[in-house]
Amino acid sequence: MPLPGKNWSLSASVMCRDAQMPRAQDAQERPSRDVRTSLCITKAVVGERLQKVLARAGLGSRRQIERWIEEGRITINGAPATLGVRVNPGQTLRVDGRIVPTHVFQPKPRILIYHKLEGEVSTRSDPQGRPTVFDKLPSLRGARWIAVGRLDFSTSGLLLFTTDGELANRLMHPSHEIEREYAVRVLGKVSDEMLARLKQGVMLEDGPASFDSIVDAGGTGANHWYHVVLKEGRNREVRRLWETVGAKVSRLIRVRFGPVQLPPRFHAGRSIELDEAAAAALYDLVGLKQPASPKNNLREPRKPHGKTHKRRDSKISPAGSGARRKRNTRRP
Repeated sequence: MPLPGKNWSLSASVMCRDAQMPRAQDAQERPSRDVRTSLCITKAVVGERLQKVLARAGLGSRRQIERWIEEGRITINGAPATLGVRVNPGQTLRVDGRIVPTHVFQPKPRILIYHKLEGEVSTRSDPQGRPTVFDKLPSLRGARWIAVGRLDFSTSGLLLFTTDGELANRLMHPSHEIEREYAVRVLGKVSDEMLARLKQGVMLEDGPASFDSIVDAGGTGANHWYHVVLKEGRNREVRRLWETVGAKVSRLIRVRFGPVQLPPRFHAGRSIELDEAAAAALYDLVGLKQPASPKNNLREPRKPHGKTHKRRDSKISPAGSGARRKRNTRRP
C-alpha cells in the first residue's frame, strides 16, 4: 500500500496484493487476470507533477519550470520532459545536464523564524566576509534553506526560511499582497502632514509607494517609535519612504510577516521552527495545500553491546551517599 504522505508511483503488482476482489461461486464468474490488473492500475498513484517537485526544491517557480520544459532544459531518464508529466523517486531528473537530488521528493517541508541581527547580510555568502543570516541556521541533510525575502544590512527582526521553494516564491510574489509590519524609530519631529503624505503615497525611484497604516508607538527625546505596515518588499522601501518627507530612520525592526509575528523575548540570532497551525496558516494564505506529514518511524533505543551486568542496589547511610558507616567500637 502507498506510504502515508507519499505520492510516489507504484507498480500494479503491489497494488493487486491488497486489491479487494469480489469472490465468485464459479471460477468462470471471476474477472480475468488482465481485468484484475487493470483495476489495480487505476488505483495506483502515478507520482507528482514535475513542475511541483522542482518548484518545491527551490529551483524556480512553476511558470519558470514550465518554460524550461518547453525549452528542453529538463530531462527524465535522459529523455526530454513534457508538460504535465509526473515523476517519482526512481527516475533521474536533470536540469541543464545537472542531476537533481532525490530529496526533492520529500513531501514534508520545514519553516523557520529567524531573528536577524543588525550587521548580517541576507545572502548565502558575502565577498566582504561579513556574517550572513545562513550562518546560524540549523544544518540540513538533503535539503537547503530558502529565505523568504530579505532584510538589509542595518535592519533586524523577523526573517522566514523554508525548504519549500514553491511556498517561498508565492510568499514573495507581489500579487499576494502579504503584510509586512515594522517597528521604526525615527529621529526628529514628525508632523501630521508628513504622516498623511506617507499614507496617501509618494513617488520613489522605482515607482509609487505608501504605508497601509501608521501607528504611533511613543518615545522620548528626539527619537519616536512608529509601527508601519505595507504589502510589498522592495529594497529599503521603508527607509526611502521616510526619507521622502525629510525624516531619518535610526532603527528598523520587522516584527510581523503575514500571520507570523516575532515571538516576545526571542533573542536576536536565534531561530525557531513553526508549529503545524502556523505553517498551515502560511500555506492557506497563498492558496497552497500543506503537504501531509510523513509517517513517523520511531526507533527503539539500542541495547548495549556485549555482556550486561546487573546493577546491585547499594544501601545508603542517613548521612548521605558518600558517608561511611561508623563502627561501634567499645572503649576499654
